[in-house]
Amino acid sequence: MMSDVSAPPPAVFFDGASSRRRPVTLAFSDRLEILQDGRTLAAWPFADIRRADGAPGLLRLGCVSAPALARLEVPDPAIAQQLAARCSYLDADVPQRHGVRAIVGWSLAAIVSLVLVSVYGMPLIADRLAPLLPQAFERRVGDVADRQIRTLFGDKVCDRPAGQAAFAVLVEKLRAAGSIGETVQPAVLSSEISNAIALPGGRVYLFSALLDKADNPDEIAGVLAHEFGHVARRDNMRHLIREGGSSFLIGLLFGDVTGSGALIFASRTLLNSSYSREAEHDADSFAIGVMHGLGRPVKPMGELLFRVTGKQRDSSISILASHPLTEDRLARMSAEAAMSPGAPLLSAEQWQALKAICK
Repeated sequence: MMSDVSAPPPAVFFDGASSRRRPVTLAFSDRLEILQDGRTLAAWPFADIRRADGAPGLLRLGCVSAPALARLEVPDPAIAQQLAARCSYLDADVPQRHGVRAIVGWSLAAIVSLVLVSVYGMPLIADRLAPLLPQAFERRVGDVADRQIRTLFGDKVCDRPAGQAAFAVLVEKLRAAGSIGETVQPAVLSSEISNAIALPGGRVYLFSALLDKADNPDEIAGVLAHEFGHVARRDNMRHLIREGGSSFLIGLLFGDVTGSGALIFASRTLLNSSYSREAEHDADSFAIGVMHGLGRPVKPMGELLFRVTGKQRDSSISILASHPLTEDRLARMSAEAAMSPGAPLLSAEQWQALKAICK
């Protein structure tokens, strides 16, 4: 009948159709025979037997040609050793050391790929995608950002008539020199924060605290021209795509403009705004071109920024900062003198009216 019959060791068989435990004995012939009370419950070809997960000291087996959930548990070490000798492919589906190394290697490669996409891929996507976004889309994002800005920094737009008239004169000169259309909509926002900010869609806010610190129209004109440069290059949308990453792109694909994508910009990008070195350099270049076109110096803008931010000369910061340091920018602006002096941008009376626009 059967060759090489072992002593009947205890084993437990699960047929894969029910959860019933069946005490069985085993017989080795040209295959593994699983017996209960002399009746063959299953016969597994040795080549089809595979090791399954089991407790320490317990050999747990499955069979690729048997029902998927069928299992055989062999607690006897001697029988387990005999089985292992006959089952040439016992560990064929179990990751070996080289397999584990391969899994770890591919996992590390995936992590590196994600990092590379974040560092290099998203900026490239942002540079390519931002110029293609419709103005209507950008304005909708800007509307949400505008509400966030007004909530956080103050909802009052300064509109004292004389100051508003002087501001309009200054803005019109900057628009003409920079060939900027009506899409740019600057305003003075009453706020205790010394800053200026450009939003998607063309809104530019000059905060009143920064205006209070200014000594002359050239300082404010340079700051506004710098922000106009960000608008012209659509830097805020580039920054949004870079910082928002995949969540913003998914929102963009599904038309979620006023939801997660815009809120990412408002809460993460605007509130912690930090343009890249390249974006800040290019915005400065735009401002320099505008001020030179008006025959006005660029240095006053740098002096104002330097007064507001103070000295920042730590070389480690200079390397790691996401935009050029104020002193570095001041040195550049000081070297960029206008070729021919132009007329003052505002009269003394207009300047005083602008300074009092929020009074």
